[in-house]
Amino acid sequence: MPRKQLKNLTEPMYYILLILKTPNHGYGIMQTVEEMTEGHVKIGAGTLYTLLSRFEKEGIIEALSEEDRKKNYVITNKGEKILEEEFQRLKRLVQDGEDTLRGGQ
Repeated sequence: MPRKQLKNLTEPMYYILLILKTPNHGYGIMQTVEEMTEGHVKIGAGTLYTLLSRFEKEGIIEALSEEDRKKNYVITNKGEKILEEEFQRLKRLVQDGEDTLRGGQ
């Protein structure tokens, strides 16, 4: 039985896809993730470019252009679907935590 593609995203995967709702390049992605998370999530260059390559190969993102040796990427419809599914999964986790920890059950 084939493994379900990207059933759960890691934090770096999630933030990369979130950032790529707007076209961006590698260094810009790393900076934006760090700013967005106030430094809680930092993505190293090795991790970033490995994930970008994988995402591009799987049709989750696509390269738009290359300027000054900077390749700009954007999320595809397939990637948006994966991102939305992960967003909904995370919301369920938070809701379960709220219900349990705050006495909602």
